[in-house]
Amino acid sequence: MTLPEILAHLAAALERAAVALVPGDAPPTVVFEAPRNPDFGDFASNAALQLAKRARRPPQQLAANLIERIFADDPSLRDILGEATALGGFINIRLTPAAWQQAVATILKSGADYGRGTPNAQHVSLEFGSANPTGPLVVVQGRTLSLGDSIAKALRFCGTQVTTEWIINDAGTQLDTLGRSLYVRYRQVADPAYPFPDDGYPGDYLVALAERLRARDGGRWDDVPQDEWLPFFADYARDELVHGQQESAARFGVAFDRWQSERVLHESGAIERGIAALRERGLIFAEDGALWVRTTQFGDDKDRVIVRSDGRPTYFGADVAYHYDKLQRTDRAILILGPDHHGYIERLGTIAAAFGRPGAIEVLIAQQMTLLRDGEIVAMSKRAGNVLTLDDILDEVGVDAARFFFVLSNPDSPLTFDLSLAKEQSNENPVFYVQYGHARIASIERRADAGLRERAERGEALGSLIEPSELALAKRLSEFPAIVSSVAENLAPQRLARYAREVAADFHQFYMNCRVLTDDADLSVARLGLSRATKIVLANALMLLGVSAPDAMERVEPA
Repeated sequence: MTLPEILAHLAAALERAAVALVPGDAPPTVVFEAPRNPDFGDFASNAALQLAKRARRPPQQLAANLIERIFADDPSLRDILGEATALGGFINIRLTPAAWQQAVATILKSGADYGRGTPNAQHVSLEFGSANPTGPLVVVQGRTLSLGDSIAKALRFCGTQVTTEWIINDAGTQLDTLGRSLYVRYRQVADPAYPFPDDGYPGDYLVALAERLRARDGGRWDDVPQDEWLPFFADYARDELVHGQQESAARFGVAFDRWQSERVLHESGAIERGIAALRERGLIFAEDGALWVRTTQFGDDKDRVIVRSDGRPTYFGADVAYHYDKLQRTDRAILILGPDHHGYIERLGTIAAAFGRPGAIEVLIAQQMTLLRDGEIVAMSKRAGNVLTLDDILDEVGVDAARFFFVLSNPDSPLTFDLSLAKEQSNENPVFYVQYGHARIASIERRADAGLRERAERGEALGSLIEPSELALAKRLSEFPAIVSSVAENLAPQRLARYAREVAADFHQFYMNCRVLTDDADLSVARLGLSRATKIVLANALMLLGVSAPDAMERVEPA
C-alpha cells in the first residue's frame, strides 16, 4: 500500500472502532497529522478528543480503548503499525520500516509521475505578472511571475486545466503619456534641449526606442500635428515594450496561453456584453446620465459607476468586461496582483457575486520586496527612473536563483531578496543547497556499477533500509504528493520551496550517516534506490518551481 492508502486504512479502522465503542449519530472525522514533536510518532489523530464528551470517558482512557480495539478487530495492523500509543488524549502511531520501504518502492515505480493527480473537470484562469505596457518588467513582476507559474504548474500537476493570462492595460490615458514620452525622446535625439514633460516616463529604455525610430524614420515626425504623431508613438511604444516583456518572461521560463489587449477586449463589445448580463439580473440603473451597478446588494459600501455620463467606461467597467469573459470560459478565476491592489479584492468579489458566481474570483496579493546587495538596501524608484529590471536580476543571479528566492516567503508577506546570498556557492544559499543534493545523487549513480543501478531502479532489497536517517528520509519523500496538493489548494508555492530544502537536508544527513556504495551489494542497492527516489522528488519539486535540476555541480563529492 502507498502511504495515503495506509493512512486511509488506519482511519477506517479507527472509525469502525469508534462506532463500536461510542455509538452515536455520526462517527468522528479521523485525520492523521504529523505531531509537532517527532518523538511522539509519525502521525497522530484527535479522534478520542472528539468523542470523549459523548463517551463520558477521559480522552486518554478512550484513546487507549480505541487502540486496543483496532488491534483486536484487525491483528494484521501490526504489520503496518510498529507502535500505537495514547498520549494526552491523542492516538500516536509509528509505522513499521516496511511501510516506509514501500513508500520508496512507490516513488521508484512512479518516477517523474510521482505525486501527479488524475485529471479533473475544473478549468482555472490564472492571471499574473500583468504589467502596464509602459516599460520593461521590473523586480516585483519577477515575484508575481514566479508565484504564478509555480501555482500553474502545481495545479496542472494535480490534474486541473489552467489557462495562464496576461492583460495588456492599453485602454487608458497612460498610453498617451507613453506616446508623448517617446516622442520627446525621439525629438531629443536631434535636439537634446527639447523639453521633457513633467508627467512623462523618464526611464532610459525609451531612449533606445527613440534612437531606433529616428534611425528608421529620420525627422518624419518633427513637424506633423500631435493628433497624427501621438497614436503612432503610443502604439509603437506599446508594441515594442510588450514584445520586450514577452521576451523577458520567456527568458524567465514563463509562457502565457493568452496575452489579452484591454483595448481589443473593449472593441470586441465585451463591456456591452457584461452590462447586458448584469441588466438581465436587474443590477443596472441610470443616474445623472451614467450607468451604475447595484453592488451594494453584494456587500459593497456603495454602488459603482460602470459607464460615465460621457459614455466612457470606468476602470470598474473594464474589470466587469474582462472577468465576465473569464467566467464564461472557466470555473474559477485567480489573479496575482502587486502590493498596491488590495482594493481589488472586494471589488472583484463583488463582480463574481453580481454574475451569480460568488467566490469564483480569487485575488492573491504579492507584497512588497526589498533587495539587498552586500548587506545594503538597493534603492529603486520608478519615478526617478532608476529601476532595477527583471533582466538585471537575471543577469546578476541567474534564472534558477531568482525563481527560487522569489517564492521563499508567503505571498502576503514582504520579501527580502539577498542578491549576494543568491550568488553564493554554499549551503547557505537555499537553491544551491537543493540543487547540490540532486547533483550529488547523480554523482553517486555515475560511480555505481550498472548492475547495482538497475536493481535499485527496480526497487530491490529495500528491506535493508532500517537506519533512522534512512527511514526519516523515506518518510520525508512520502510527503511530496500532499505537499503539491496543498500548494495547489492554498496557492502557496513557498511550501514547495521549503519542502525541497527539507528533502535536501534529510538527504545530506542520510549521506553523512550511511555510506551508499558499500561492500554489501544488497545494502548498496537499497541505498541507491533511496537516493534515486530522493532524486526523483527533488527533480519534481524543482520542476514545479521552474528551477533546473543539474546532474553536476562544483563541490559534488564521490560516494
